[in-house]
Formats: sequence, C-alpha cells, structure tokens
Amino acid sequence: MYWCLMHLYYLGIFVASAFNAKARLWIKGRKKIFIKIEQELKNNDEDKVWFHCASLGEFEQARPVIETFKEKYPDKKIILTFFSPSGYEIRKNYPLADWVFYLPLDTPKNARKLVKLFNPELVFFVKYDLWYFILRELHKKGKKIVLFSAIFRPNQIFFNKIAGKWYGRVLFFFSHIFVQDKASMHLLKRNGINNVSIAGDTRFDRVVKIAQQFEPLPLISDFVNDKTIVAGSTWEEDEKLLALYIKEHPEIKLILAPHEVTAKNISRITRLFNGNHVKYSELSDQKSAPKDAQVMIIDTIGLLSKLYKYATVSYVGGGFGNGIHNLLEAIVFGKPVVFGPNHKKFKEALDLLYLGIGFTINDYESLDKELSRLINDNQLRKEIEYKALRYIYNNTGATEKILKWVEKNI
Repeated sequence: MYWCLMHLYYLGIFVASAFNAKARLWIKGRKKIFIKIEQELKNNDEDKVWFHCASLGEFEQARPVIETFKEKYPDKKIILTFFSPSGYEIRKNYPLADWVFYLPLDTPKNARKLVKLFNPELVFFVKYDLWYFILRELHKKGKKIVLFSAIFRPNQIFFNKIAGKWYGRVLFFFSHIFVQDKASMHLLKRNGINNVSIAGDTRFDRVVKIAQQFEPLPLISDFVNDKTIVAGSTWEEDEKLLALYIKEHPEIKLILAPHEVTAKNISRITRLFNGNHVKYSELSDQKSAPKDAQVMIIDTIGLLSKLYKYATVSYVGGGFGNGIHNLLEAIVFGKPVVFGPNHKKFKEALDLLYLGIGFTINDYESLDKELSRLINDNQLRKEIEYKALRYIYNNTGATEKILKWVEKNI
C-alpha cells in the first residue's frame, strides 16, 4: 500500500508540475538524482554523517546541531538532503555541508541504492519527514539513526489502530529519539519505544545565536519609528488584513517579509499596498529609506531573523493557512507576537499564549484590537519582553544534549 502511495504521490507531483513552479522544481531536482550522487561521491571513503530535513524550517532546527557537530568533528563529511524545493533551493550552497541533494522518492529500490551510495556512519532526521523504506534500509545495515526536535501527538499516523500497525514500526528503526516535551516521551513509551529522552527544540539554540550575532541594518533602522510592525513569512490572507490595518492607522510603519519572494508574488503585494510602499531591493544604492513610505516590502531572502529586532510588535504569518511559521525568531528579541488561528499543532504557540507573550487573531476586528493594544501599551510590552527572554533562555540546551549522546555512540 505504502509503495503504491509513493508512486501515486510522484504522479500527482508530476501532473502538478505543468502549472506549479514548486512542483516543477521537485521533479527537476530529482531528475537523474542517482547519477549526480554517484558522480559527486565517487571513490569517497571518508566518514560521512547524513542530515535530512523536510524543508527550510527543519533546516533551521538542524543548523545548530550541524554547526556544533562540525566544530567537534571537523574531519567528518556532512551530507544534507531536503525533501522540499523551498529548503533545497535556498540552502543548496550551505557551506558546512560537503554535499547537498534532494531526497529521492522513498521506494525499496531507491532506498537500497541511496544507503549504499551514502554509506553514512551516523544519520540525523529532524522533527518528522520519516520515510519508511529509507529508514528500514538504514536500520538493516546497522546504521545509527537519530531523530531530534520531534514532537508526537496521539492522533498521528504512527499510533493509528490500522495504519500505525505497519507505519508505526518506523519509530523502532531509530537508535535514539530526542523529543521536545514530556507528553511526547510518555506517548512513545506507552507504545513500546524506550530509546527516547527529552532534549527540547534546537530552534531555541539557533535563535539565541542569531540574536547574539545581530548586526544592524542601517536602511531598516532609518525607516522604522516607535510604532512599527514587522510581519514575517506572510501569506495573502495575512497581507490583506495588514493592508487594511495600516490604511486605517497612518502613524504605523510596516515591514513586510512575505513567505514567497517570487516576482509574481511581490507584484501582487505592491498592488495591495497601492503605492504606499518601497521595496528593499530598490534601496541598495541609497543611503536612507524614503521618509514618506509607510510600508517596506522585503523582496529578498535572509533578512527576516534580523528584522524582528526592529519591531514594536511582530506578526508571524501562516496562521490562516497550513500553520504559523517560526515564532521564536520574533520573541528572541523580546517582542510580543501576533499570529492567526491555525496554531494548535505548534507547541511554542501554545506556550506563548499561556505565558501572555503571543496573541492570536481570527479576523480584522481581533487584529485591530490586539495590534493597537500592544503598540500603545509600553508597560505591557516591557512585561512581555521580560517573559519572552526568560522563556527563550530557559529552553536552550537541546543541541548540547544531542551531542553528548553522539560522543558516547559515534
């Protein structure tokens, strides 16, 4: 059944590639993938460690582990794979990885070929994106496999009474599983998986390092005022609400960093803000941002984690779609964060709501209420800053726990 689903999935992506750019990249990236892998790894018998990430978000979780691992074991070579084009295309030149590839489709034949070519000493999977045949082959070959920053819920397929009887076996292939919380650990142990421990989420380590290495962005500093919203990883629904808000609040400055920076999407966003904007790419030759612009559209990648430093209030997108993006990047600077209703699967969102650091909205009325309250209440923001920084620093250390296990088992 699973094998058939893999082929149906490939067929679906192939059909979608006729009209979807991301699907085209997915297909193109896997074309002759084994020839590429074989050529690049030819006659290479050095010790290799393999990290697999679904996409860019999981890469950010892997990054502190990769960096620390490379510091401790500089002679070991690193293979980095991605399932999604949004991860691969942005990080295909990541300097700490010796090789970066798309992950081939998960079939028994592909799994055998891939494991033989990679021949890794140690394998890391990040959070999820667990491919049965690949993991089974690694397990059969006696490879050490680690899953980290994982979080589990009873309604996941692993624990389903029917599908879980087969697919749930994938969890037994891991040498060790590092989870984010006690609930995940107890759930695994109730299902007979005992090689598990709580490490937390490595993204806390990552965002702390970003904050510590912060370097000012003069054009941004010149643009902002004391009532600035930084909206990151936004989608169309987020942008429509924000456009209405800044229209009704002309004193507000908005820095908008959309999830997709394709020319088509940026063009749509510029029309939405109807001339009351400046694009970041247009300022590269200027010494300062224009004073009369209310909105700055970030049409390049790689700036978002720094931009949150300049926020009075942060807004993180995705909550009206498949789910919110990285909230920790915002609160590491002590900023209150607002996000949409689709957040219930995200532990950090629930934590922030409970602590009074994060605030959820469902429509324009709730957006207007929360943003205006947070922007105008200086004392509230000071209280949030204290709680946000305490939350971040109390949850660091996952990377160190993972590397301690590695030291004992490599």
